[in-house]
Amino acid sequence: MDYAAAFLEENRAFAELFRNVDESEPVPTCPGWSLAQLMRHVGRGDRWAAQIVRDRLTDFLDPRAVEGGKPPPDPAGAISWLHGGAQRLIDAVELSGVETPVWTFLGPRPANWWIRRRLHETAVHHADAAIATGGEFTLEASIAADAITEWLERVAIQAGSEGAPLPLEDGNTLHLHATDPGLGEAGEWTIGVGGGGITWSHEHGKGSAALRGGATELLLAMVRRVRLADTGIELFGDDTVWQNWLAGTPL
Repeated sequence: MDYAAAFLEENRAFAELFRNVDESEPVPTCPGWSLAQLMRHVGRGDRWAAQIVRDRLTDFLDPRAVEGGKPPPDPAGAISWLHGGAQRLIDAVELSGVETPVWTFLGPRPANWWIRRRLHETAVHHADAAIATGGEFTLEASIAADAITEWLERVAIQAGSEGAPLPLEDGNTLHLHATDPGLGEAGEWTIGVGGGGITWSHEHGKGSAALRGGATELLLAMVRRVRLADTGIELFGDDTVWQNWLAGTPL
């Protein structure tokens, strides 16, 4: 997948939802946030990642210290600011080198890790903006499936940290099956518990609970942007396993 091209396209689609809107409107899927705060969060996040990569940082950067971290007040300028932040990250990765190790919240990773991370961050917040504005949201199945994979990679590292209970009990498994054509094993995930943490693999399985549906709907359900009842997803097995998974994983 060309993550850079997909990231720029997703940034463009996200930005388009902010044309001719009341930025004080609330974002239902991000409680306490307005559209203006959502825009600032995404745009500053891109510039934050770009500065980490550009300066080849190996320690945390306070997002409040990011250069140009606030959008200009005029709507057209704010949209240009959004586009500029995404391009700044692409340029920083190219300048620093895709494999150059830099700081991430999962430990040191190659610089181009940030492009994939920001692609999927933007995709989910694109859905938030669409829900808030009544705008259109579509996502290629391959991108949605990769977003689920990337999200599970992070959950497997972070779940149970700081003494928090795991979102699955020993012996329980959760299976996801994306029904979009052409995904193959990239559209199947079996999640379980092993070694005191969450494990997962791209393989077919029944699972204590199983979800079957389109990759985009599966992604939005996993990150609690939509209720299962409002999607075409089929749930098989123990609903309690699914509810516990939702309660124990991040937005």
